[in-house]
Amino acid sequence: MSSATPPLQTEFEMVQAHYDLSDDFFALFLDPSMTYTCAYFPTPDTSLADAQSAKIDLSLGKCELRPGHRLLEVGCGWGALARRARERYNVNVVAVTPSKNQFTHCRDSGAGQDGIEFRFEGWETVHEKVDRIIAIGAFEHFGADKHIPYFQRCRELLPPDGVMLVHCITMGKPNNSFALGRFLHFLLVRIFPGSYLPPFPERVIECGRVNGFEIVHVESLRLHYAQTLDHWAENLRRAEARAIEIAGERIYKDYMKYLTGCAAYFRSGECGLHQFKFRVA
Repeated sequence: MSSATPPLQTEFEMVQAHYDLSDDFFALFLDPSMTYTCAYFPTPDTSLADAQSAKIDLSLGKCELRPGHRLLEVGCGWGALARRARERYNVNVVAVTPSKNQFTHCRDSGAGQDGIEFRFEGWETVHEKVDRIIAIGAFEHFGADKHIPYFQRCRELLPPDGVMLVHCITMGKPNNSFALGRFLHFLLVRIFPGSYLPPFPERVIECGRVNGFEIVHVESLRLHYAQTLDHWAENLRRAEARAIEIAGERIYKDYMKYLTGCAAYFRSGECGLHQFKFRVA
């Protein structure tokens, strides 16, 4: 695994290698909103769809949104959060993604919808001022040498009362075992080709602090992610025949290994999931 961050085009290709596999394939195990990040379960019996809605509301609720605000969403996925932000808070949303499939889906499903602009773009080329920034499941895809530039860019875009939320997978309790190393290698080769190890939570906080942000709230959702992954794995298992028809047997087996293996490591605490709320200092 290279420690150097590749050129922008290669970063786009890294994202597309995973997220552009097939919308039909992902639809087999995601909820109807196609939200592909950790859900939030208010109760153990909450459905996956309701838990994803709860996660979106939890996240947006931390952003201190007001009508007319301009919200930048970095890594918008298939658009569920952007649509909810517009619907509930009456904000103007700029939502960017480097995934061709996700952009096409968002563009087509949001055609003619006022107040939301979906873009096939990365954060590096966003230059207009915004009031709030949210990134759900994006920061862990940046190389270590992009962490500081990301916070620098966000600080440039935000006003003196700006608020930013970073929701990302993090490294958990120390574990230098061969088993974890082998599983992480599998993820970086077979599931997220060319990607990077997630940051430690302390790294995220420090990147904000040295770039003019105050960290005002941190919340761990790792057990919620374990439950999310359990739902995804069960959904995919039930759709085995269709999954193999769409993507092939090897992809199906790789994804089952990925989803069940990740669930175990999130449950054990060796992998984490945090939400970090920052305010311009």
